[in-house]
Amino acid sequence: MFRGLRATMTRLFTPLARVLTRLGVSPDAVTITGTLVVTVLALTLLPTGHLLLGALLIGVFALFDSLDGVMARAQGRSGPWGAFLDSTLDRVSDGAVFVGITLWFVLRAEEPYATWGTFAALACLVLGGVVPYARARAESVGVSASNGIAERADRLLIALLAVALIDVGLPVVVAVVVLWLLAAASLVTVAQRVGTVRRQLREVAAK
Repeated sequence: MFRGLRATMTRLFTPLARVLTRLGVSPDAVTITGTLVVTVLALTLLPTGHLLLGALLIGVFALFDSLDGVMARAQGRSGPWGAFLDSTLDRVSDGAVFVGITLWFVLRAEEPYATWGTFAALACLVLGGVVPYARARAESVGVSASNGIAERADRLLIALLAVALIDVGLPVVVAVVVLWLLAAASLVTVAQRVGTVRRQLREVAAK
């Protein structure tokens, strides 16, 4: 869903990437800094009820996720290490976001549907980790599995939008429903990737 947005942000970040490169900033430093900032924001602002502010700030830094890749290509340093680091730290920041959302529900047990929201956020947390694992495991056995209806950016931005709107009057139940739909979409994505890997491995075995 957000692939077009990522391409646009890549074009916008190219001048900034060049400036940072001239200043001697490494892509790894940008990756690590972005992860730390998102993690701190998610674990401080979201649980304490600053949902709109937290979602806006996290969303801004999420859009900067492609900056390190732009810098690596500009510096001729793109390769497996950068991809590994970026993918690994993405799991940290994504996990922090859904932990922050989970804690918001846990700390507000008096809210209607808070229990359902807690379980929905936890389901998004768990299944959101399985989706990239399925892709990585597929690559480890010599096939690919990047398909699916719920990619990382989709899950993250939709979840943040749902909880942010609680601050402007959206009923909590609507955010809970959105989180359950995201969990379901993640489960479907896992099933799609499992099916893709099984089909590819059968084709390889048949050759």
